[in-house]
Amino acid sequence: MTTLNLIEEAIKFEKNHKSFKTRNEKIIASRKAREIVLSINTIYKKNKDQNLMNIMKRITVIKQKLEKRLKGRIG
Repeated sequence: MTTLNLIEEAIKFEKNHKSFKTRNEKIIASRKAREIVLSINTIYKKNKDQNLMNIMKRITVIKQKLEKRLKGRIG
């Protein structure tokens, strides 16, 4: 996948991250976020573009929020 396609996919994911309502959708979204971050990371290692790092950080925050909701409250 090209860099441009990955960036478009990441931006699309960012815009739609609140649409994941069911538990299954959140699980799939978390996996998709991980896939996007790892793909962008391989490109980032080659060219050290700061924009790619910022996208990875934003997607990671969304992924962490999704995983926190999946785990639920303990106690």
